Amino acid sequence: MIPVKEDILKAVTFKTSRSGGKGGQNVNKVSSKVELIFNIAEAPFFNEDEKALLSQRLAGRLDQEGNLHVVSQEDRSQLLNKEKTIAKLIVLLKSALHVQKKRKPTKIPRAVIRKRLADKQVVAEKKASRKRPAME
Repeated sequence: MIPVKEDILKAVTFKTSRSGGKGGQNVNKVSSKVELIFNIAEAPFFNEDEKALLSQRLAGRLDQEGNLHVVSQEDRSQLLNKEKTIAKLIVLLKSALHVQKKRKPTKIPRAVIRKRLADKQVVAEKKASRKRPAME
């Protein structure tokens, strides 16, 4: 189950720094880049199975301590970047915890098989009628 935003805010830490890109002189004096750090092992709202699944599926994004880093520096506002990192984290957690349903194999209906064979017969007759008549 995905936790609500308030629970996530209690479990994460934020780090800000100066970001590059557009903004002119504002870029040199305002720390608008936000990095969200989330430790999966210490999250109180996931059970052990969910923590193991998250650690396995997000292994490429974790550092040595098991922290998940999400960065946003798209906007000139630190607050907007903070909101975007939280939204990105929620999307990451949802996609990592999503369990694919097992496919149930089904039989092909008889009507579908009959229609395919009938269509095949029509094509065969059409091609047969194109041949030259046999000389007897």
